[in-house]
Amino acid sequence: MKLAAILLTSATIALVGLGLFVPDMVKLLLPGAIATGAIALIVQLLPTPGASKPALAAATAAQASATADSSPQRAEAEVISFLAALQEKGRLVDFLMDDVTSYEDAQVGAAARVVHEGCRAALDEVFTIAPVTESAEGTTISVPAEHRADEYRLTGKLTGQAPFNGTVVHRGWRTTKTKLPQIIVPDGQVPCIAPAEVEVG
Repeated sequence: MKLAAILLTSATIALVGLGLFVPDMVKLLLPGAIATGAIALIVQLLPTPGASKPALAAATAAQASATADSSPQRAEAEVISFLAALQEKGRLVDFLMDDVTSYEDAQVGAAARVVHEGCRAALDEVFTIAPVTESAEGTTISVPAEHRADEYRLTGKLTGQAPFNGTVVHRGWRTTKTKLPQIIVPDGQVPCIAPAEVEVG
């Protein structure tokens, strides 16, 4: 789990850095899309605080039937399976692992567009993503006192008591549904992101 989280976070940071080389539209869309998938995926793999007793009992029984070593490996395998989908549809890992310093900006931009389209398709298959607020950027909204800390980041001069009125800088993203595949890990092994391709003959 920890390894997968670090891997996805590193990929997100790399995408933001590569955004300096690509056209404005791609620079805005690509890092946001991948960052959202990474954050939402990690959140989905964490325990749900309000789980019902039957759900907790079922989870406990499932954990008891699995070995101590396979549980964290299974969680990592599910994260890796999503990363594999990003690679398969958008060549994300190829894009991030390549040294782009020798390429022209136009080449990097063209490659980023392909990565964006493929990774967007992979995100749409696994997550249902929606803005945190429907208000447009630049408009003024009121953030209530009972707002969730992970949904609103308040910046600027915070004085007085909530609700706080402020200008929307970014609408935010959240996932309302996930369809992450359940992975069975054989012999405690995690899957590869992508197999090596060898042409024979």
